[in-house]
Amino acid sequence: MANVPVPASGEAPRPGKPMHPKGLYKAFAASLTGTALEWYDFAVYSAAAAVVFPIVFFPSSDPLTGTILAFSTYAVGYVSRPVGGIIFGRLGDRIGRKKVLVTTLMIIGVATVLIGVLPGYGSIGISAPIILVLLRFAQGVGVGGEWGGAVLLSSEYGDPHRRGFWASAAQVGPPAGNLLANGTLAVLTVTLSEAQFISFGWRLAFLVSAVLVGFGLWIRLKLEDTPIFKAIEAHGEQPNAPVREVFSKELRPLVAATLCRVGPDVLYALFTVFTLSYGIQTLGYDRGQVLTAVLIGSAFQLFMIPLAGAVSDRFNRRLVYVIAAAVGAVWTFIFFAILGGHSEPLLIAGIVLGLMAHSFMYGPQAAFIVEQFSPRLRSTGSSLAYTFAGVIGGAIAPLMFTLLLSQFGTWIPVAIYVAVAAVVTIVGLALGRDSNTVEDEDYRLLLEGSAAASGQSAVAEMR
Repeated sequence: MANVPVPASGEAPRPGKPMHPKGLYKAFAASLTGTALEWYDFAVYSAAAAVVFPIVFFPSSDPLTGTILAFSTYAVGYVSRPVGGIIFGRLGDRIGRKKVLVTTLMIIGVATVLIGVLPGYGSIGISAPIILVLLRFAQGVGVGGEWGGAVLLSSEYGDPHRRGFWASAAQVGPPAGNLLANGTLAVLTVTLSEAQFISFGWRLAFLVSAVLVGFGLWIRLKLEDTPIFKAIEAHGEQPNAPVREVFSKELRPLVAATLCRVGPDVLYALFTVFTLSYGIQTLGYDRGQVLTAVLIGSAFQLFMIPLAGAVSDRFNRRLVYVIAAAVGAVWTFIFFAILGGHSEPLLIAGIVLGLMAHSFMYGPQAAFIVEQFSPRLRSTGSSLAYTFAGVIGGAIAPLMFTLLLSQFGTWIPVAIYVAVAAVVTIVGLALGRDSNTVEDEDYRLLLEGSAAASGQSAVAEMR
């Protein structure tokens, strides 16, 4: 950070604290609810890709082919994320976090509603899957630009010494959205017949998005930008070419932040997406049983993710992350081994424990990624890392799981794939740096100094 003055008294920067407690709570709520609503949209698509889209948009005499095609459109949403990360990450460092978050929410909401009214293959033929892919691409662009801004919104309002907890607000969004999405689909599955669910029931879950997005916009429009960005903007320190600067000056942080996300993305795809098709089509569980298990696992994550973030504030963040990655890899082998008995309690326990391991990676993750980049490049760096990791992690994971299972006829290669992803994450953590709160504290002091100077100037003018 360039030329940030120290207080005139020469005192060391004091531990950070929220400058505006009310603003902090609003930021936490906006970060959590916004990502929850957007991940509701994304999770509805993920669930539908496993149980509905192979029938409605990709009809085939071979169920495996339909599933692979449906998961291919799932991957499109990840591949398009770097587009959103580059566009909106850059804008987050140039014009502010808030404006970006409002725009991304609208993009995902509109795309999801349009998917809900899109005619199937039986009505408009090949146009249906083509339009579906385009709308999925738009969803991915929105999510790619959303995450970096949402993380900064809560973490830059909060105490940098408790960044793990405050940044976890955005991390609660995926399980909260997944909870809402799978809960909605579970209710529709129970209340509607199979034919009704395939015909129109799944569309209702997509159309609900209009109400949810409206609520999210209402929260975000009432919020100011973060104190850190205000200080950067007030002193004209916004980067002119943030993407270029990240690659030229902060390449190692970018690599570290990207690799650290691969394991959690793959593990999450296994327990919330692939388990749906594997449990239903391969093991013969009822759709309602699998959806209920994912629902319960997501409910536990609502509490486990903030807890994991807080634990990482108390202990070394990277160490907590590494242990969780190793546990997640080992648990995957155990999970598949216990599913063969067709026991619903074991299915639920397996998913819950798998998502708990994910939580202790995902909770500290946002803070770890934010801490890799200097404040003036955080939006760009965080967004690029998030989206690049999505392409090599979560995007291809469900497709690879399906292909490995069909090729080898056993779950063992799938579990090995998860273990390799965990190793990649551990390498990323080794390349990264530990928490650095001084940068945030200096910017807060800079903003406080500017405010005090403005107040003194106003008093002098009145005299």
